[in-house]
Amino acid sequence: MKLNVAYPVTACQKTFEIDDERKLRIFYDKRMGQEVDMSSIDDQWKGYIAKISGGNDKQGFPMKQGVLTNQRVRLLLRKGHSCYRPRRDGERRRKSVRGCIVDGNLSVLNLVIVKKGEGDVAGLTDKSIPRPLGPKRASKIRKLFNLSYEDDVRKYVVRRELPAKDGKKARSKAPKIQRLITPRVLQRRRHRLALKRRRAIQRREQASEYHKLLAQRQKEKAMEKRAARRSASLRSSASKSITESSSIKKFPMPAKSKITTKVAAAETKVLEKRGKVQKVQAAVKPKAATPAKFKMQAKPNAASAAAAGKTTAAKKTITKKTKSSGKK
Repeated sequence: MKLNVAYPVTACQKTFEIDDERKLRIFYDKRMGQEVDMSSIDDQWKGYIAKISGGNDKQGFPMKQGVLTNQRVRLLLRKGHSCYRPRRDGERRRKSVRGCIVDGNLSVLNLVIVKKGEGDVAGLTDKSIPRPLGPKRASKIRKLFNLSYEDDVRKYVVRRELPAKDGKKARSKAPKIQRLITPRVLQRRRHRLALKRRRAIQRREQASEYHKLLAQRQKEKAMEKRAARRSASLRSSASKSITESSSIKKFPMPAKSKITTKVAAAETKVLEKRGKVQKVQAAVKPKAATPAKFKMQAKPNAASAAAAGKTTAAKKTITKKTKSSGKK
């Protein structure tokens, strides 16, 4: 079995192959995350304590934390689970994984040194690998070098020296600092705030104009309602007067009969001869004509018949007198 040992302090990592089964027994039946004393492996590991971080079996299937078995199982895995990387959104797959308990069927066991022992292990603790890339964000550079906001962050960027090419000068590379506050950033911020203020003023003006227009429309609507009420009251009063006049005209005076009109005509002729036409016209005025629908022919009653008889008798006497006067 291979032991892949990492030491975070020096950023070094080294693999050791151990064939002796007795030396590996200290790892058997241990779970991922447990710490193991490595003093029994060899003298160079005296005082070292390592934590089991994982491993792979002989077929290459990885160990999964939380699966309490030393065998291989098939689990339905989705995004966020270890030992699986989804290719599509929401994708799930059933994958074969090994349990978190160590046994002899593993090919590689991953260990992390938690506590350093008495001596150094060659290639692991005796050298250190520098960090190739420094921090890129401005706030993280300040945190690393304990800088204040007044200090210039650009002077503290970790630069990486590149080897010189044929006949050219050696040069260095540095990352582009992110979230750096520059005069242009401040200018854009001021511009955004100015636009925001301008929009707020414009919204206030539009709101005031809208409220004015709304008040005017409401006033016009109220005036229209008042005018409608006034016209309705005028119409109702006019209809009342019409109904009163129509009730008066329901029962008009009866029209004169034909006989009476003839008698009246004869009398007027006689009176004209005597020179009393003006008085008769003033006394007897023609009444206003009644509507056609209210015209009714009155039947001659007894009184009218008697009057007709008298008029005929008067005519006869007048004719006799005229004849007698002519004879004389």
